[in-house]
Amino acid sequence: MPFHLLKALIKLDKAITSKSSALVTGGSSGIGRAIVNRLTADGMHVVNFDIKAPVTANADETFIRVDISNESALRSALDQAMAHHEITRLVNNAGIVRPANIDNTSTADLQAVMNVNVAAAIICCQVLLPSMRAKQFGRIVNISSRAALGKAERIVYATTKAAIHGFTRTLALEVASDGITVNAIGPGPIATELFTSANPPDAPATKRILEAVPLRRIGRPDEVAHLVASLLDERAGYTTGQVIYVCGGMTVGLSH
Repeated sequence: MPFHLLKALIKLDKAITSKSSALVTGGSSGIGRAIVNRLTADGMHVVNFDIKAPVTANADETFIRVDISNESALRSALDQAMAHHEITRLVNNAGIVRPANIDNTSTADLQAVMNVNVAAAIICCQVLLPSMRAKQFGRIVNISSRAALGKAERIVYATTKAAIHGFTRTLALEVASDGITVNAIGPGPIATELFTSANPPDAPATKRILEAVPLRRIGRPDEVAHLVASLLDERAGYTTGQVIYVCGGMTVGLSH
């Protein structure tokens, strides 16, 4: 290879390596996919941690397959990502649900959901914060849920999402002096693949959900992604410790 081409490739590799990146957990589908698509469209490089690959990866996306419920695997993936990317933004999006009421909830369910919804978010922050502190800049967005305010048949899920609120507020206080903001977003009903498959448009249960939403429609994943992108922006430096709902008005009051 001619020397000038080799030199250009080395320069390009260094540019890619040094470019500030965002890490999104669970970025291969649903709300996470919308977030990855929005951030890459905005010109950001995104590292996507997921147990499955996206159907089509974006040009400015690095996919790392990892089961974030496994602490050692997650820490290894974080080390891999940090070795090649300067990560100054984090979106703790990955989450799982094990629907059940109090009579049918097990401690195994609690532990499994807690590992993904809460523990993984804490581990990601622990590993990434030192480099954010060194730069005196960082943006962290945790994806919660309106269910944190209470939802039948979601004892474990709602508990973990309420825990995310406490984690967000406390962490925001701890890292504020380092130029790092921490916020949470609580989506209401959003038309992801999972939601749509479980709630067909003409089903009575879906109609009841629509009737309860003041805006009278189901939200779109890109609407959540828009708020995520706004909070990750370097100009969003005076908003921290907040839980912001994207719910069509449901947290203000149900329509009926």
